[in-house]
Amino acid sequence: MRISTRLIAAASFAAMSLVAGAALADGDTIVFGTDATYPPFESLDAGGKFTGFDIDITNALCDHMKVKCAFVNQDFDGIIPALQAKKFDAIISSMSITPEREKIVDFTNKIYNTPPAIAIPKDSTLKEATDEALKGKTIGAQSSTTHANYASAHLKDAELKLYPSADEYKLDLSNGRIDAAIDDVVVLSEWVKSDAGNCCKMLGTLKSDPVINGVGAGIAIRKGDAALKDKLNAAIAAIRADGTYKKIQDKYFDFDVYGD
Repeated sequence: MRISTRLIAAASFAAMSLVAGAALADGDTIVFGTDATYPPFESLDAGGKFTGFDIDITNALCDHMKVKCAFVNQDFDGIIPALQAKKFDAIISSMSITPEREKIVDFTNKIYNTPPAIAIPKDSTLKEATDEALKGKTIGAQSSTTHANYASAHLKDAELKLYPSADEYKLDLSNGRIDAAIDDVVVLSEWVKSDAGNCCKMLGTLKSDPVINGVGAGIAIRKGDAALKDKLNAAIAAIRADGTYKKIQDKYFDFDVYGD
């Protein structure tokens, strides 16, 4: 899960958005912002179509609400300011629900909850994912994410190197330019099983920090948009109850991604 740190910029838009009404773009379409560089949750396929777990879940929510979904690709670091500027109506981009973020945007109930983890090259001698073991090592992370914040707070003896996207830290890890990478356990475990991630292996998961990692990933909406929040929460509950969520989950994962 990821979190933007451009909170000051986003906050400047928050006051204006308090008076915003329902976020339906044209009455029957909801526009979602997403940073489509984060498989298996959100990415673009070879034809440029949005794909992934978050995308399928969002389409299912729209089906239940009897509205259309539209997606806008937006870099993660600027995704909250873009929401507040009304570039789109909501954010579906593996965004962690954290106390800091809840000050400036509202969230639906969670979509899923998974812990952070560490991946390393296959020939690495590292044995455990601890601050002591990673002392002096260079760890890559996508900038403006909970994982970068986690490494800063809990892996203080390592050197943190930040990247604009997950693809870039993966490239450096595969080429031996960094010693390890931190990200969501699902993102890393799916990557190391792919041809692109054949260079690397999982070192282990990390204990979540509720302040940094939050309580799960949800859909972010502008402050005060209670109508859209209620519609989305009702739809989330409905697809959980009727088996749609599990059907989508089983397409991507062999475990309960919803979490505790």
